Amino acid sequence: MTPIDPVTLAVLKGRLEQIADEMDATLYRSAFNPIIAEARDACHGLYHATTGDTLVQGTKGLPIFVGAMAFAVKAVIAKVGREGGLHPGDTFLFNDPYSGGTHLNDFRLVRPVFRDGTLFCWLASVGHWLDIGGNVPGGYNPKATESFQEGVRFPPVKLFSAGHLNQDIVDILAANTRVPTSNWGDLNGQLNALDLGERRFSALLDEYGDATVDAAFAAFSDRAEALMRAAIRALPDGRYSFSDVLDNDGITDEPLTIALDLTIDGDRLVLDFSRSSAPAQGPINISHATTVAACYVALKHVFTEVPANAGCLRPITFTVPETTLLGAGAPKPMAGYTETILRLIGVVLGALAEADPERATAAPFGTINALSLAGHRADGSRWVMFSFFGGGLGGNPETDGLSHANNPISTATIPPVEILEAAYPVVFTQWSLRPDSAGAGAHRGGLGAVYEIETLTDADVFLLGERGKVAPFGVKGGQSAALNRFAWQTPEGWASPPMVSKVTDVRIRAGERVRLETPGGGGFGHPAERDRDALKRDLRLGYVTPEAAARDYDLTTGDEQ
Repeated sequence: MTPIDPVTLAVLKGRLEQIADEMDATLYRSAFNPIIAEARDACHGLYHATTGDTLVQGTKGLPIFVGAMAFAVKAVIAKVGREGGLHPGDTFLFNDPYSGGTHLNDFRLVRPVFRDGTLFCWLASVGHWLDIGGNVPGGYNPKATESFQEGVRFPPVKLFSAGHLNQDIVDILAANTRVPTSNWGDLNGQLNALDLGERRFSALLDEYGDATVDAAFAAFSDRAEALMRAAIRALPDGRYSFSDVLDNDGITDEPLTIALDLTIDGDRLVLDFSRSSAPAQGPINISHATTVAACYVALKHVFTEVPANAGCLRPITFTVPETTLLGAGAPKPMAGYTETILRLIGVVLGALAEADPERATAAPFGTINALSLAGHRADGSRWVMFSFFGGGLGGNPETDGLSHANNPISTATIPPVEILEAAYPVVFTQWSLRPDSAGAGAHRGGLGAVYEIETLTDADVFLLGERGKVAPFGVKGGQSAALNRFAWQTPEGWASPPMVSKVTDVRIRAGERVRLETPGGGGFGHPAERDRDALKRDLRLGYVTPEAAARDYDLTTGDEQ
């Protein structure tokens, strides 16, 4: 292998990450739907020619995709191995959640990069498309019992063969969505990102030489492995366990458990999820690939210095039985995978905190609250609004949790109210912080939010959320945060879903509203230890009401002054 000096290695690392970042930016600027263009629910990277392992990821892409994308590339490599016929200019498309995907809305494009007729590596792009058919506009069907009820499923297929577009694939895509124009725009945005990435990468190879860049890829992976092993060695050996629950699966109103037994043995880590609940009837299952990706996100939160490539996973063994909801197969529904990975990430962080209490952090709000509103405009055209919403992060040893933040699966941003109101016939009549939603503590959790939305046409309403029954927990004496709450207007008044955090088959009339009150984060440390000046500031700003201050912090009326 070609030797490579540290300076060249550092320069190549920055150049390669910049290529992936430019691909991200290209898609953000050209996508049609706000979930990509504004929320940045997308990711790009470079992958190993024969193994599909992650070589380089951008710094802006969605973290959960960082781990999952390698499985997507592996799925394409397996298809090529079975069928052959790989050529320059080929581009594969698929959204299969059981074969390297996450859920049906996340479309992946995978393209080979050739040098002198030989496959050098792969480029890949993923983005969340707005609608891909199924029973529910937007895809988040809380009552799905099979993937067929969530949308159309594509195994890896050639969208381009040797540079020639397969129009039949495009026609099938257009025929299986309520918003073909939006999906067409997102598809072309991803293709543009791949085109740019291929040009930038080819120029880099011309400048530094294939052998030097290949050596850099190997060095990146080896360094990530070494750093991960060192991080694991710094933790005490032993077996540590943690578990948490999901409200229900949308079909049966019973909690489901995600349980982890984590073993540290020198520089190796074993994550065993065997005690988790069986595959669910409803849409909160995830695949083995998604479970591994979520674990990667959790570990990256703890071991921040470890680079984002496949090398960091070499010291880690995953036990994810197919008999659990974390290793489910076809045709189990997976639309609500985001809710499950949020709980899974919290469980990994909880187990690591058992090993090293200094790393303990209270739970974040732990739900994206996938809300879909859909109807018809005055001209008869269809509109589908899907969005996710913010909440509070957990208190930690140093600070209060962030208020109105996004979840730890994501570097995505919550779409701005101005964009949503411009794109859809809706008006936000309230968008504010939610008082008393944070878990009390020496360092309180962050606050959740209140969103109230009025529709300007008749609309169907769908919600797939969590934390409606089991609140985000506090640690080290900190209290739990407020529960998730959802309601909608009816002629008889406000109504709430029987499943608390999940609902479908609701229709509201033009001028009526839905209201979402998101959880805050759990508290860290006993509330009695909270700085009194900080508490008085919370009262002045309305973050905490006088009633809650008296109840949770034993603050009397006279103390408020």
